[in-house]
Amino acid sequence: MNGDRVAEAVAGCTAVLRTAVDRDWRAVRAGNLDWDCHTTAVHVADDLIAYAANLAGGAQDDYVPFDLALDEGTANAGLLHVIEATGALLAAAVNTAPPGARAFHPYPFRSADREGFAAMGVAEVLLHTHDLAQGLGLAYTPSDDLAEAVLTWLFPHVQPGPAPWPTLLWATGRGELPGRAAVTEWRWRNNLALPADRLTLTGLRPAAARDLALGGDGGFSWVPGGPYEGTRDAAGFLRKAYEAGVHRPEFGVFVIVRHEDGRAVGGIGFHGRPDTEGRVEIGYDLAEAARGHGYATEALRALGVWALDRDEVRTVCATVERANVPSQRVLERAGFVRADEAGGSAGAGGGTAQFCYELRP
Repeated sequence: MNGDRVAEAVAGCTAVLRTAVDRDWRAVRAGNLDWDCHTTAVHVADDLIAYAANLAGGAQDDYVPFDLALDEGTANAGLLHVIEATGALLAAAVNTAPPGARAFHPYPFRSADREGFAAMGVAEVLLHTHDLAQGLGLAYTPSDDLAEAVLTWLFPHVQPGPAPWPTLLWATGRGELPGRAAVTEWRWRNNLALPADRLTLTGLRPAAARDLALGGDGGFSWVPGGPYEGTRDAAGFLRKAYEAGVHRPEFGVFVIVRHEDGRAVGGIGFHGRPDTEGRVEIGYDLAEAARGHGYATEALRALGVWALDRDEVRTVCATVERANVPSQRVLERAGFVRADEAGGSAGAGGGTAQFCYELRP
């Protein structure tokens, strides 16, 4: 997900709408929206420039305080030019932003990274071009590739459907999908990023998880030897949960990114959502080159504290093999207390029971 995706979406939008520039867009309602087509097209441009400004300007608490205003008498062709220009500005902001850069967006965690801003820009263009085309009686269907990219980057909580574009329309209250109830309220979801002293825990999206599970880097720059096999396995489980429609992004997998050089050093995350007793299990691993620096302890503290701040969590637990003394020490330094000995199977070489550690408020 990058600026090229934004440019592709904008090109598809303007190509379709240019066939109707001689129409009165103020007199036609945009699909099922309460806006007319002119207002909707201005909204697209306004969102594109707002996203570009927030990302490029590093806004942290609110949108950059300015409004987009067209010159009086701007015709539809000029309005399309504005959409092209604001789309190009967002594409440039995304492509030039440093890795890990985040800026303000209100939902759901009050920030988005460069890929998130690109995805939001693409979503605005695709969905509102659909609304405009519907109002103007034009045919419009974006590529499956673009629609799927929006779903995997912004709708990790939505189970994939039989085809990406109908699924995206359904997920945003614009269409029906066989076997699924109509959507009346919706929000997209940018990923969660949790800061620690020397690290950031960056929420892994389904698209990046798929790449990691298949042997890629997930879009991260890793230290030598990374990612470790546990992170790849966890990414595969995340992808399966997404495809089954049971993935809850904030209780998923996080990549541990080091501040000093932006390199990914490991992975940490939950084995699923909290159970009915408010218990959630956590796991982690580090690339060998990153061990011995306290990164695992720092990451465990950050994620454990975040989890316990959630109303549905009462206990964060972790299990570790009895022979894995270094991992036990990491848990203890992070504030976990040994609770009991978890059961395990026994073989000729002896038991494989594990110790259970818990972190409570």
